[in-house]
This record gives sequence, structure tokens and C-alpha cells, in this order.
Amino acid sequence: MNSQQDPVETKPPAEQSSYQQKHKPASEFNSRTEYLEHELEIMELKRWKLNLPFRDFRIEVEDWVPAFAATIGKIVMVTAMVAAFASQFNLSPEFIVENVRYELLIAGVLFVVLFSALINPLTNLAGTHGPMIPLIPLIAAAGGHPLALGIMVGIFGLLLSASKGGSKLVTLTGEGVRGGLLIYLGAMGLVGQIKKFDQWSVSIDQEPVFFVVIFATIVIYAYLAKIQKRWLAIPLCSAMAGIIAYAMGTPFSFVTEPGLPNMSPFYWWGENTGWQMGWPELHHYIAVIPFAILAVAMWSPDFLGHRVFQELNYPRKAHKVLMNVDDTMAVCSVRQIIGAGLGGGNLASSWGTYMIPAAIAKRPIPGGAVLTGLVCVLASVIGYPMDLAMWEPVLRVALLVGVFLPLLEAGMQMVRSAQNSQSAGICMFSCALVNPVFGWALAMLLDNLGLTGDKERAESLSWTDKLTIPLITFIICVGSLALVGQLPGFPALKQQT
Repeated sequence: MNSQQDPVETKPPAEQSSYQQKHKPASEFNSRTEYLEHELEIMELKRWKLNLPFRDFRIEVEDWVPAFAATIGKIVMVTAMVAAFASQFNLSPEFIVENVRYELLIAGVLFVVLFSALINPLTNLAGTHGPMIPLIPLIAAAGGHPLALGIMVGIFGLLLSASKGGSKLVTLTGEGVRGGLLIYLGAMGLVGQIKKFDQWSVSIDQEPVFFVVIFATIVIYAYLAKIQKRWLAIPLCSAMAGIIAYAMGTPFSFVTEPGLPNMSPFYWWGENTGWQMGWPELHHYIAVIPFAILAVAMWSPDFLGHRVFQELNYPRKAHKVLMNVDDTMAVCSVRQIIGAGLGGGNLASSWGTYMIPAAIAKRPIPGGAVLTGLVCVLASVIGYPMDLAMWEPVLRVALLVGVFLPLLEAGMQMVRSAQNSQSAGICMFSCALVNPVFGWALAMLLDNLGLTGDKERAESLSWTDKLTIPLITFIICVGSLALVGQLPGFPALKQQT
């Protein structure tokens, strides 16, 4: 009888994975949190080997939260990026919709499930490089080509990954610098999203919607934090925002009909179809080199923030499920080259709207990755969910509670001592002077030299870790920023040559 009720029991222990042997049903634990933390502690996810659901990990109800959050974030960010390209190259709104659809299929089918769920679940999903969006007009003005840019970003990313540079930079970034970076990113993101939502409500002559939705979001988020259910913030607050806005008379309609985009790279890179630019030539690759270097330089602080989120929310024994920074860089690089080659307009980076809610929900990468791939594909094919995700009340609230407020909270948790607060303050000051890339590089250099922060930590470092690597990183970041005109008061060096 027992073998019929539980066929797993009949397997010899040698045929079961370590995870299967150690797994216990949720009913044996005093709380759901205990069960989820136990799952994180017993998993031994494998790098670059096949990982299977129920053999190496499970898919839980909590995994739906990062899946929905990631899909909303993906639609929002890719739309913003493709729209920025489209405005520079005089492409139609229909092009934007079709390319975003195409990117959802590329991400969902080729990379989210294949890499982050099955082949290497220690890699975060390859999302969208948001900080590069403001630079797209400069890329176009410099004579850049989207495909050339994507390929060069991928090549530089693979070089950084192969040299283990990403993980080394994460190790050399002290807690104070990490905290300052997260606080700055969180605070600036909060202010930016609230400002955009307010401007939108004014533009449609529905100003009360802004206050009522944000007020309700604050109350709900505070209650979820009190009952330790913050992982529900994105679906609950986004649904609330949409319901309140619609009830107050805010206009909304479904316009994107079901369908599939053109999947031929020759269509997208034709001279009269798709991007209407043809295939890139040598001068296109030369034009985008400084922007590609800058894009990859921005990866380290981005990836660092996402791994820190896991470290803060996972139990200490869960080190075997933490995101591998170098592997994530490798996957983002490969995704960038293949995605751009197929015709997509996305620039890849670590997927924040997936990792942050997944970490808060105490879930590893692979379970939610399977569901994210499924939801992305469904959203692309059905079409209508894209309209809902891009509706201002929904997308602004999703980004507020799913990305920027958790970033702010995590940064504040890391700044507990006077030494860390000093490093954090310098980091935020430097970020405000230029941008987060400059701020992180300068603060890391000063912190490792012992000029700020923990002096004992600085004394324990070798001169390579204390000066050589941080100084080279700072020079590369500043040089890249100078080339593309991102240093305040200085014209772009590339335009002078």
C-alpha cells in the first residue's frame, strides 16, 4: 500500500538526488517560512548541468509572484528601450509592439527556461539594462547600430565573465558601499516613479488618482510588511492600483490583439523592413565600442545589488542557491548576442524585477524561472496582458513596491555602523555627482584604500585588491563615461575625435 501511495519511496536511495532525500512536506513544519527556508538550505543546484523540477527543485505557489512581477517589469522596460530606439530611427508604434512581443518570446523560450531554470539555475534571468535607455539618443547620434551594439556588449560581457572579474568586483565591494549604492538606487527610483505617475495623472486631468493610488499602496505595503508577507506586494498592490484607477474613471482599453511577431532575422535586419537599417558594417561596431564598455561596466553594481538581496533574505546555510555573478554575466552576454542577432531591441542585464521579489519570497531562481517563461510567452501571444502591464497605475506601482522600495530597505539594513554609514554617504554623494557607475567605482576605491569605511578591512587586503583592481575599474568607468559625454561639464571625447 505504501508503495502505491508514495512511489518515490520505492526508489533506491542511490537513484534519488540529495534534494529528494532531504525534502520534507510543508505539513511537517510549524510555518510556511520554515518550510521555504528548509528548501533553500537543502537544494544543491548544479552549474552547467541539467536540473529538473521535483528532482532538483520544486515549483511553489510563491513562485508565481516573481513570475508576474518579472513579466510586468519586462514589458515595461523593453517597451521603454525599444521606444527610445524607435524615436531615434523614426520607426512606427506598430514596430514597438511587435518587437516587444518578439523579445518576450526570445526571453521566455530561449533563455529563461533553458538557462536559468534547467541548465544553470544559479544564473539570474537576463532582463533589461534600464540605465542604458537615456544613452540611446547618444548612441544613435554617434552612428551606432542596435545589432552592432548588442554584439559588442555580449563580447565584452563574455570577457569579463571568463576572467571572473564580476565576482571579484562583488567581493571587493564593502558593505558600506553596497548599502549606499542600494539606498541611492532605491531613493532615486522611488522619486522618479512617483514623479512620472503624478505627471501622467495631470496629463489626463485625473490628479486625485495619483494621491489615492499611492496612499493606498503605502497602507497595503505597510500591512504586508507587518504580517511578513511582502512577497505579495507586487500582485496585490498592482491589482489594487488598477481597480482604484479604473473605478475613479481613468481611461483604459485593450488594444493589442492576439498574434505572433515576424520571427525572421532577415525581416528585422532588412533595409526596408523591421529596423530598416540593414546589417551593420565595420564603422557601426567602432561607433558603439565606448557605449558597450559602459554597459558592461554598469553590470557589476547591478548584479551586486541582486545577489545582496538573496543574502539578506535567505538563511545563512543557503549558499548553494545564491546567484553566481560570473555565470549570470555569461548568460546575459550570450542572450545579448543571440537576441540582437534575431532582431530584438533589448539590452540585457540581471533581471531585477524577478530577483528582488523572488528573494523576498524566499524562493530560489529555477522554480519561478519556469513560470516566468510561461507567462512571458502567454503575454506575447495573447497580447492583451501587455496593455494591462503597460497601464501607468499598474506599472508604476509594480516598480515602486517590487524594485525601488525593497532596494531602499535593503540598503538601510546594510548601513548599521558608523564606518559603513561613512562609506555609504560617500557612495551616494559620488552617485549624485555623476551616476551610480561612477559612484560605485570611486567609493569602492576609497573604501579599499582605507580612506573611508572599515580601516581593518582595508588593512587585510592585498595591494592588488586594495589598489590595483579598484583603480583599473575606476579608470575604465571614468574613461567610458568621458567618451560618451556623461561627465558633467565635459563634452564627449568621442565627438572630438
